[in-house]
Order: sequence, then C-alpha cells, then structure tokens
Amino acid sequence: MRKVNEDRILNRPDRALWAVADGMGGHRGGDIAAELAVAALHDLADDPAPITNDAIRVALARANDEIFARSAVAGGVIGSTIVALHIARGEAHIFWAGDSRAYRAAHGVWEQVTRDHSLVQELLDQGLIDASDAVHHPRAHVITRALGVDATVEIACTSFPIIAGEAILLCSDGLSRSLDPVRAGEADQLLAEALLKDGSDNISFVLISNAEASH
Repeated sequence: MRKVNEDRILNRPDRALWAVADGMGGHRGGDIAAELAVAALHDLADDPAPITNDAIRVALARANDEIFARSAVAGGVIGSTIVALHIARGEAHIFWAGDSRAYRAAHGVWEQVTRDHSLVQELLDQGLIDASDAVHHPRAHVITRALGVDATVEIACTSFPIIAGEAILLCSDGLSRSLDPVRAGEADQLLAEALLKDGSDNISFVLISNAEASH
C-alpha cells in the first residue's frame, strides 16, 4: 500500500550485529533517516575494533545528529526508530528507540524484550487503556522517542544470557502488529501471517535462529 519503503535492515553476522530501522517523515525523507541509522551501525561493523556497548551508543548518537541536521534541511521533522542486537560472549545486547521491537524465543513462544516508546505504551502504563484497546488505538502510530527528532536521544538497552537454541527477532511495527505472541515461527511463516493479518505497512525483520551459535 506504500509507494516508499521507509524500513532498512542491517545484517552483519560476521560481526554479530543486526538492526531494523523504521523511518518517519514520508516524502521529507523517512527512508533517508532509516538509511542513516543503519549506515552508522554499518560503519561500526566495518571498523576492525571490538564492538562494545559504548561504541554502539556512540554510533547511534552520531546517527541522531545526522538525521536531526537533515530535518532542518528538509523543513520538517524526520526520524527513525531503531532496534539493534549485538551478541558477544554468550549474551545478547539489545538497543532501541521507538516502537521497533526485539523478541526472544527458546521454547516456541515469543517473549517481547523491548518496551515501546509510544503514546499507547504510556496509556497502558497509566492504566488508561488495556491491551485490547492498544491494538486498534487511533493514535497507535504516535511514538515518543526516535533518532533525529530531538538534538539528543536516550537509547534504551537491555542484556540477557542466550539460552541454547534460542531465536531472536528484530522487527518494525509492520510485523509486530500482526505477530502471534504465543507461537514462534520460521521467517517465511512470519511474513505470510503478517501479510494475511494486515500488510498495510512495510514489514521488515531479522530473525537470528540458534542465536547462541551466532556470537
């Protein structure tokens, strides 16, 4: 339904680094914002120095600066959500801003490990709506944090030990709004189900199966 794909992905298994970015801004350059977000991490992966949590934060801060500067030129706000994964020494490190999400599944059930930076999530936290209201809320598209929207951005982070055979999923909201939380599936199955249930937005995701072996 969309003429421009504003999603971008990073797939660098050689550096155990992956990401999904979902741009905002339409014709002003949402796709460019997502491209800049992913490019900053791509540059980090190209650098032979060890990838650290601090290095990832610095790369995303640089992306924020570049997108924020581009917003001024575009004459309106552009930005990008981001969710990134780095695997090191048997641990998964997740970084995010916005409503692109990360999930984990070790026993066939998806568990969300990120928390949306969105208006709907704030309403849920305040008890003003319940989960069933959130799915079709008229302001479900409103996010409260993203790269490039403000001069600085706080990147959320969480880490956890990887369980043997675990799968980790990074995705834009084009997939998460259709994801069945009680059943993990293969990539083709995830895409087919998302298209069947909705398909009104770009669907982008990275699925890292047997994550323990990917570090």
